Formats: sequence, C-alpha cells, structure tokens
Amino acid sequence: MSAILKLVAQRIALGLLLLFFVSILIFLGTLALPGDVAQTILGQSATPESLANLRAAMGLDQPPLTRYFQWLNGLFHGDLGNALTNGRPIAEALGSRLSNTLFLAFWAAIIAVPLAVLLGLIAVRFRDRWPDKLISAFTLSSISIPEFLLAYVLIYIFGVKLGWFPTIATLNSSMSFGQKIYTIAIPIMVLVLVILAHMMRMTRAAILNVMQSAYIETAELKGIGRFKIIMRHAMPNALSPIINVIMLNLAYLIVGVVVVEVVFIYPGLGTYLVDHVAKRDLPVVQAVGIIFAAIYIGLNILADVLSIVTNPRLRHSK
Repeated sequence: MSAILKLVAQRIALGLLLLFFVSILIFLGTLALPGDVAQTILGQSATPESLANLRAAMGLDQPPLTRYFQWLNGLFHGDLGNALTNGRPIAEALGSRLSNTLFLAFWAAIIAVPLAVLLGLIAVRFRDRWPDKLISAFTLSSISIPEFLLAYVLIYIFGVKLGWFPTIATLNSSMSFGQKIYTIAIPIMVLVLVILAHMMRMTRAAILNVMQSAYIETAELKGIGRFKIIMRHAMPNALSPIINVIMLNLAYLIVGVVVVEVVFIYPGLGTYLVDHVAKRDLPVVQAVGIIFAAIYIGLNILADVLSIVTNPRLRHSK
C-alpha cells in the first residue's frame, strides 16, 4: 500500500472512531433534554396510565443502553427510526430538508470561496496599502457581528427598505431555479459574510508566509512581476493551509446554518432540528445530530486528504 493510501485509510478509520464517540455524546445529550414527549403529545390533562402506555408504545420505557444499541444498529442498516410526534419515518422528512440545506450551503460556498481567495490575493499584492487595510477592516467587521444580527440588518436593508429580496426564504417544489436563488438571496449574503473573513485571512497569511522564502526573493531579483510570483510560485505552496481552512468553513457552513435557517424560516435541517428539540422528539434530534456530525467529520477528513495530496511533506513522518 502506498504512503498516500495508508494515510487516507488511517484518517478514515479515525473519522469513523470519532463518529462513534460523537454518537454516544449525541444520545446522552438528547436524554438530558428537559420535558416529556408523551406529555407533549397527550397534553397536560393526560392520566399517568395513558402516559405510561404511550411511553411503552414508543419504546421510551426501555433502559437507555438498550435504546442506544437499537439506535446504533438502525444506523448501520440505514434506518434513522420514526419520529415520535407523528410516527413517520425520519428519513422521508430528512430527504427534502437535507437537500434544501445543501442547496443553500452550496451556493453560499460557490460565492464565498473564490471571493475569499481573490480578496486574499489582492490583500497580499497590496500589502499594508489601502486595499489591504480596507479588505481586512471589512472582513473583520463582518465576522465580529453575530449571525442573527447580521441577518436582521440585511433583511432591513435589502428586504424592508429597498425591497429587492424577500425577507422569508420559503422554498417549494414548484419554484424554478431562478426563483429559488432569488428567494434565498439574503441568507446567501449572510453566510458569505460570516465565512468570508476566515478564508480570506488564512489565504493572506499563508501566502505571506511563503513570500518570505528564499526562492521568492530569487524570483524577485530576476525581475519577475509580483502578481506573477504570487500566482505561479507562492500560491501552489500555500494551498495546504488554505484548503484546510476552506474545508473547515464549509463544514461550519453546513452545520452552522441552523441560526440562519431559523431567522429566515428556511425549510432545512436547522429548522427541522429546532422544531423537534422543542417537542423533545429524541429520534429526530439524534438523526439530525448524527448527520451534522458525519458531514463535519467527513469534510475534515477530506481536508486532511487534500492537504496530503497537495503537500508532499505531510506524507513523511520526518
């Protein structure tokens, strides 16, 4: 087995082990949620006997360890279980919700990643001059504002005052592609502004670190243009940390989209999770939690693999 395949296999094995431990934390965390789903369904006037019968029908009367291994066994077979509140398979509801979340995150990433790299390159090209200072001030300002506050500010500007875009991002299957993009325009803006600063700052820092190398000084002495040096000599050697921070932000983009979805009443996994946390629907909360964890861990593994591929030094222990 080659060195790359061995390292990739190690990363995948560690990722699966981490996902197993995360599943334990998710299950324990859901057990700690206050309230009672049986009480929520039957109401405050329910008798103790009816509550006990409903809990038994839902399997809530079994020991936590038994319920955990039943849930874990279902995950191995692709069965996320049934929602306690309506008895329907969770996978049916998650399909459209997950696609909506990925749709929003995808278009935010399509805009944010190239823009962050471009702004990072411009900041390096005009280091310590007004373009660099302006870009740094703008991105740091955007990251300093909480997501929900930034969302309300953009809603007020572009939705209320200017009336350019809708303030509620409600999608349905009858919408065309253009209508969907128009509907989620403000949520995309919010997500782009939230993740832009991290990627831009890392791009700038990684390239500036490489620019201090001896071979860059040699290229400058040969009279090669600064932008050409950045693109052809510095950028390829700075790819590894840039890829890492991009993947981390993409993971955050998918997992951290909950706040934005709730603010805009977007029909994604975030609002689905929040709704069922309020109902104390444990199987739904566990299913969404494990999906978010799998996506986050998977993107981190992908970041490690791409870093290994782009940086030969990571393939050797010394």
